[in-house]
Amino acid sequence: MLRLACAAIIVAFSFGPASAAEFEKNIMTGGPQGTYIQIGRDIAALGKSCGLTLHVQQSAGSLENFVGVRNRKNTQFGIVQSDVLEYLKTFEANDPEVQQAVRGVRIMFPLYNEEIHVLARADIKDMKDLDGKKVAVGVKDSGTFLTSSLILDILQVKTGERVPLNPDAALPKLLAGEIDAFFYVAGAPAALFKNNPIDGAKFHLLPITEAPLLATYTASRIDAGTYAFQKEPVDLIAVKAVMMTYDYDIKRNAYQRESCKAVSEFSSLILNNLDKLQATGHPKWKDVDLTALPPGWQVGVCVKAGMALDYKPACKTPEAATQQPDGNEEYLDLLKQRLKKQ
Repeated sequence: MLRLACAAIIVAFSFGPASAAEFEKNIMTGGPQGTYIQIGRDIAALGKSCGLTLHVQQSAGSLENFVGVRNRKNTQFGIVQSDVLEYLKTFEANDPEVQQAVRGVRIMFPLYNEEIHVLARADIKDMKDLDGKKVAVGVKDSGTFLTSSLILDILQVKTGERVPLNPDAALPKLLAGEIDAFFYVAGAPAALFKNNPIDGAKFHLLPITEAPLLATYTASRIDAGTYAFQKEPVDLIAVKAVMMTYDYDIKRNAYQRESCKAVSEFSSLILNNLDKLQATGHPKWKDVDLTALPPGWQVGVCVKAGMALDYKPACKTPEAATQQPDGNEEYLDLLKQRLKKQ
């Protein structure tokens, strides 16, 4: 089922990287109340302070974002869950469609851990209690869909029905008694749970502590009071959010040169203003670890160009990005140099 969902979204975006007469920059994020869109807006605001316009695009989530970076017109950036990356890497060798989807997609920066929220009726005490229940698992081109499906399959939970709803649509269904629980992968605090009234006597976040999940996911905790309905801490699991881009070739055409320049500029801006993002942006910026690279994926050459000590973004001195050799070791060396300089 997961491979079919992945193939469907790949086919939907199968028209290849496009050139455009009027250049623009876009980042694919997530739903209107999710953490991704807030992170995207923080990056766009940082670009605006430098005179750079970045359009923040809503999306269904990680799978759409990943393929969008490869194929969507004028889209240089996307935020993706690391288990989506692991899933694609697993099937890359034997699946031509997945091979096409991942070709040229590169890491920009690892970001923060995203907590896996499962909001359920109060009488549902743990993941096994989801047996026979009606559970919303996310729409089929989202990271939440892939993560929820993997977790339920690993734990061999036989739900009564897996409902393809995004979290924004699932919350009112749960409150109205039309479903029993729903999954939501988002960095805490998630606006969906902070901005909507939820009765803590009727609903709660499920603990997710089952040992088989720790081979793929990271143990985490949401502290008491993170959400108004949540009076006690909740132990659960998390997955890494990663900012992705494309490996543009500056020798190919003007579109590729401009896109590479945009990637370099925003790489430089994020790296040099991480402290500002941590002070004024979404709380998850405080958890960003730029050294936590997902295994098996390369950092883009345009990213490393922007990390160079002598790189100057367009807001200071317009300058064409230059290529650097491949290799994540060089990325980490550049990162260490920049962090020492700050």
